[in-house]
Amino acid sequence: MKHMMVVVSMEEEWSTLKSLVQESYIDEGQQPSFSSTGSVEVCDLIVASRSVSFHCAVLKKDMTEEGISQALDSCFKSCSQGVSTFLLLIQNGRYKKRESRIMEFMQACYGPEVLKFLIVLSLETEAVDMLDDSLLGLINVSDGRYCRLTTTTLGTSDMLLPLLEMFDFMLAENGMIGYTEHMHRLREAKSRYTADTSMKIMTWMYLQEAEEKDREREMQGLKAKHAEDGKMEADVKRQYETKRESLEEAATSHGAMLQMQLNVTNNDNSKKTSIILVGTSGSGKTSAINLISERVGNQYSSNEDFPECPSSTLTCERKVVLAEGRRLVLVDTPELWDVDGAENMEQVKDCLALSLPGPHIFLLTIRFRRFTQGESEMVSRLQKIFGRGFTEHAIVLFTHRNDIGPHKVLMTRSINDYVAGAQGLQDLLRKCGSRYYVLNLFRNALSYPQVKDLLSGVHKLVASHGGGPYVTKRFPVEQLKERKRVIEERLM
Repeated sequence: MKHMMVVVSMEEEWSTLKSLVQESYIDEGQQPSFSSTGSVEVCDLIVASRSVSFHCAVLKKDMTEEGISQALDSCFKSCSQGVSTFLLLIQNGRYKKRESRIMEFMQACYGPEVLKFLIVLSLETEAVDMLDDSLLGLINVSDGRYCRLTTTTLGTSDMLLPLLEMFDFMLAENGMIGYTEHMHRLREAKSRYTADTSMKIMTWMYLQEAEEKDREREMQGLKAKHAEDGKMEADVKRQYETKRESLEEAATSHGAMLQMQLNVTNNDNSKKTSIILVGTSGSGKTSAINLISERVGNQYSSNEDFPECPSSTLTCERKVVLAEGRRLVLVDTPELWDVDGAENMEQVKDCLALSLPGPHIFLLTIRFRRFTQGESEMVSRLQKIFGRGFTEHAIVLFTHRNDIGPHKVLMTRSINDYVAGAQGLQDLLRKCGSRYYVLNLFRNALSYPQVKDLLSGVHKLVASHGGGPYVTKRFPVEQLKERKRVIEERLM
């Protein structure tokens, strides 16, 4: 099956992507194929034994609104097998006014449904420390589907693997189908029906001034037309429902097959997700791990007494649980620096060793209370410890213990007010891509959906990096493996 991807791009970004694709296949046995159909440029290639076809509507800076609409329509029609996804191409995380204008036209042409099938792809030839608010807004409405091709992967044969990972994640969320021609025709039919109805109302108002006999004859004609339009829409809807039921059966069957493939063993590192929890002492790292373990183990406590606060963590500890067919490795850490800000090298090595084959994600835990100066400096300290790429793999986790009452929970408005009142906290969140979740450590039923949302965010972030772990260059992998072996033997 060929994956048809409509690439929406300015000339410069499309030229960059074509050059990178050509460079990545210099030493490969099968070269990509480039062709054009009218104003549409096509690139066919094989990625990880899968057939991918890019159909690009190359847009120019001076194009009119009509020109943009025609280019998008031609590109859509060139995908005879249906569109698997829409791919918005940007460079170095910059979402400019011209790209924003293009997105407005896409929604005008294909409806708001286009956002369910949109992936934002950023070609990054330089370091990107922070995303602007407009791009974060687009990523939010497209359910976090933002993929990056960084300098470490550009020009290599596997540089498009993160894009395929995000593509598979999108299909799973949308029932294993893309944006089809049938959806497009249904939208056009509804638009025509709306326009026809408006015209009927105007005609009816004009006929009020005519004679009663003429008005009655015209009204009969309008009723007949309305019945015909209603029958046509019912037929289209019936065809859509028949196809949807067929697709649901296929998706169910495919989902069962995927679930069988997701059965893992202890030695299958490709099915592990490693998470290191970092933060200040007392921020709730250990309690968060305990609550996550209960959630994925389907343990729902009915005891609404306040849980005892665990004692301070003195050494790095590792817990492995099975969550939705994947092994989740949770590494608890003490504070990784002393009162003078100097890092504890031994603890750093221990947490990295215990997270192998990761880490994939860092959870930066912050207690929901007054934001301190020490917490505002955490990102800089952690970047010195784990490298500048730490923030690209980090999620902020706000924890609290229902200090406002045993039967109340932290609401979104409260966390928004909390963030708005602390400039240092706003800067910290921006450095971490504005990714944050809230976890109520009080063990009642209301805390479990928060764990589910957190794990969903973790899986999305891992998919955006192609499923691979974050690699620190400070310590050789063999050294960390030996350290892990020593720790495990000591605990036996």
